[in-house]
Amino acid sequence: MKLPLNMLAQMRAATRNLLGSGPAAATEAIQQALSAAGLAPQAASTQQQPMRDINQPPAPPPAQPSAATQPQADAAPPTPAQAAQDFAQDFMARLGVPAGLGQHSFDMPSFELPNFHPSGFNAPAATPAEIPAGAQFIDGVYRNHAGTRSYKLYIPSSYHGQAMPLIVMLHGCTQNPDDFAAGTQMNALAEEKECFVVYPAQTQGANSSRCWNWFNAIDQQRDQGEPSLIAGIARQVIDDYPVNEHEVFVAGLSAGGAMAVIVGTLYPDLFAAVGVHSGLPFASAQDLPSALAAMKGGAMPNAQRKAPAGGVPIIVFHGDRDTTVNPRNGDELIAQGVRSQAGGKAAKAASVDGSVPNGHRYTRTTHSQADGSPLGEHWVIHGAGHAWSGGSDNGSYTDGKGPDASREMLRFFKTVS
Repeated sequence: MKLPLNMLAQMRAATRNLLGSGPAAATEAIQQALSAAGLAPQAASTQQQPMRDINQPPAPPPAQPSAATQPQADAAPPTPAQAAQDFAQDFMARLGVPAGLGQHSFDMPSFELPNFHPSGFNAPAATPAEIPAGAQFIDGVYRNHAGTRSYKLYIPSSYHGQAMPLIVMLHGCTQNPDDFAAGTQMNALAEEKECFVVYPAQTQGANSSRCWNWFNAIDQQRDQGEPSLIAGIARQVIDDYPVNEHEVFVAGLSAGGAMAVIVGTLYPDLFAAVGVHSGLPFASAQDLPSALAAMKGGAMPNAQRKAPAGGVPIIVFHGDRDTTVNPRNGDELIAQGVRSQAGGKAAKAASVDGSVPNGHRYTRTTHSQADGSPLGEHWVIHGAGHAWSGGSDNGSYTDGKGPDASREMLRFFKTVS
């Protein structure tokens, strides 16, 4: 899908109108911009179909209409003004803005991405995983000039004072450390592979849907905003425990995946590799309208989202049926990662097709330097949506049909450490 060049300017103007004189001009501008981009609803209906994905909670039983609420057979169709109002409300809902906010109460820096959970703002509660005897899943807090973030650190029962790798795991929107740990089953792998796992927690104060703010310009700079907080959490764990500093990795899902790319790109001296599931390229957006465009597949031109040279190896997973973050983002993400490392030199690529018994088919493409050292891997999971591949249904956003993204990420990290 090719977006018109003036779409983002139109959407920004529409947002300013919403903040100011009222919704009429704004809704018209929004509708024109998104219609030109192929994002508007069909003329026959002013309601967008909700995004559906894996693990959608069962819907509540329909309420029985009362006589007072029973629709009349001769009810008049909505007026153009009402249709525009409905469209604007739907658009704002897709951006994650709760219904009922007054037109002067919007705070642009805190706007979040479209909510990644199909059920709304509240993801299903994670089923608490049993902690093995001798293991710990402890709370921590980190503070710096950019703010405060809590985190949970998993210490496997196999830890007896020896140096071990550290994995930093960044959850997606509406999730939290417990939910993400349960869904990815990374703690169980930490027992098997002997590593620490830390889960930074986004706050509702920073983003009402607990999305990492990957689309804010300040949160794409070293030693600023959320990247400084995430790097600070990793360093705090390194200071407190005997972490092997050559084996520190960062991975994430969706908004967390996009932020993992940013953090890994900005701190190649700290992180040895990056794992991304259903994420987006580095600096693929600078504000909310461009974030929506990037998610739908129309990110900024390549020249504007070029990652700094000297990046770190990257492994990318993306379902080819993902309707929340277009799979083209995965293609660009791996291309961007390989370019940043290759430094203009030719990279070798090789693809193989495979399948999980009674599960998904996949295509795995490996990228390496001429001497065989790995630059990246790209896993396209055929038939999968916006969910962590191979995860447990004890957490949200998981697809148990595999392949096992958590295990493959740890395997990849081991090859590049």
